[in-house]
Amino acid sequence: MSILRKLASQTAIYGISSIFGRFLNYLLVPLYTYYFSAAEYGVVSEFYAYAGFFSVLLLFGFETGYFRFRDKHPTGRDVAYSTALIIVVLVNVVFFLTILLINSRLSSALNYANHPEYVVCFTLILTLDAIASIPFARLRAEDKAFRFAGIKITEILITVVLSLFFIIYCPKVYAENPQSWVSEIYYPSIGIGYIFIANLMASVFKFVLLSAQLKGLAWGFDRALFARMVGYSLPMVVIGFAGIINEMLDRALLKYLLPYDALTNMKMLGIYSACYKLSILMSLFIQAFRYAAEPFFFAYSDKGDARIIYAKVLKYFVIFCVFIFLLVTLFIDFFKYFLGEEFRVGLQVVPILLLANLFLGIYVNLSIWYKLTDRTLMGAFVSLSGALITIVLNIWWIPLLGYVGSAWATLVCYACMALVSYLLGRHYYPVAYEVKRVLGYISLGVGLYFARAHLQVDTGWQSPWLLSLELMVLYVLLTVLIERRALRP
Repeated sequence: MSILRKLASQTAIYGISSIFGRFLNYLLVPLYTYYFSAAEYGVVSEFYAYAGFFSVLLLFGFETGYFRFRDKHPTGRDVAYSTALIIVVLVNVVFFLTILLINSRLSSALNYANHPEYVVCFTLILTLDAIASIPFARLRAEDKAFRFAGIKITEILITVVLSLFFIIYCPKVYAENPQSWVSEIYYPSIGIGYIFIANLMASVFKFVLLSAQLKGLAWGFDRALFARMVGYSLPMVVIGFAGIINEMLDRALLKYLLPYDALTNMKMLGIYSACYKLSILMSLFIQAFRYAAEPFFFAYSDKGDARIIYAKVLKYFVIFCVFIFLLVTLFIDFFKYFLGEEFRVGLQVVPILLLANLFLGIYVNLSIWYKLTDRTLMGAFVSLSGALITIVLNIWWIPLLGYVGSAWATLVCYACMALVSYLLGRHYYPVAYEVKRVLGYISLGVGLYFARAHLQVDTGWQSPWLLSLELMVLYVLLTVLIERRALRP
């Protein structure tokens, strides 16, 4: 239990920073959805979808490669870090210069010929964030969670402040007096482009805060280590790219596959993307868990009880994820006010996407088998299979079901990936996961969700808020009852 408490404490530190920081960032969703139309928000969603794909390609999988080889090579941790950092810097500088050269044609191809600055801003954001990922990985590996958290929170605070400045303050001052000092920095024609500008300025400041870690560029380059890193990391690129297909492809395809006119398609994309944000609590916890768990899984793999610990980690992970699922779905009448009224027609996708993220988290836990056995190519196969499912189901279901089809495709994809990873893990790295109990908790959560709908609609049960609270308490009590022996010190 002491090992689990250590992992939990690390997850808590990363989680507090992620939850606090991303919650501040999440507060921008009401800002965007109340101040911009669904079609305008669809533009932002489209760019973030493209950004997801490039963020994987530009990192080259060297973040995980650094974790794998920092303690496994005679040249030492510093050289492992500098080798990874040098390659990522070179790749991203070339990428940025290439986009600058073709920006005019690229902007036209994306139907943003009137706003080529969108592409430039986002390219620079991608470049800075990819390079910063390696210094952040070093902070995680060295257990400097507080510094990691501080920089992340600072970045998001700057994004929030600048967004409020450009989207609320500047338009107000400009409307009152177009000749004021604001006219020197604010141009109404840029519109949603100020979302990108705020993000870019925050990324630049983050880069400055990481300058001490960037000195690692001078620590040397090991060609032999680089070759080993490439062999290990390239499959991780495939895995990451496939993961982004699963996570982001729906938002890239909706614009083209929905059976409406271009403006309506962008509106539907904006609605779906905004409702996707309501699964943020699940995503936050999974992200925090990933930050803490990846170095933990590697560091603890040599211990005799490693597989027992991994099984317990998955069980408690699912328990907490089901709690988050119930928190959001049972109190959806509260969470819906985070979105502008135009966007609330898409709330039906929220429970589906929360379950999808839950299965994604299960897959993150189960994927340790290919990372610890260096079978990253097989891991790539699992991710590519999931990507194929995502592509086929989105192409099939979007024209029939609209964005609801995208939500179901995401759930089916992650559930299949978790199942395949579990079956392969049983062969290559057997762990005695408590499968029946894990599935039982998921079934309990889904059952309580449907129980609320039945009791509220069919029987006219008491106050919806009180009913939701009672069901939450019931879940907690049942969990404590079931786990009472394991929770004893």
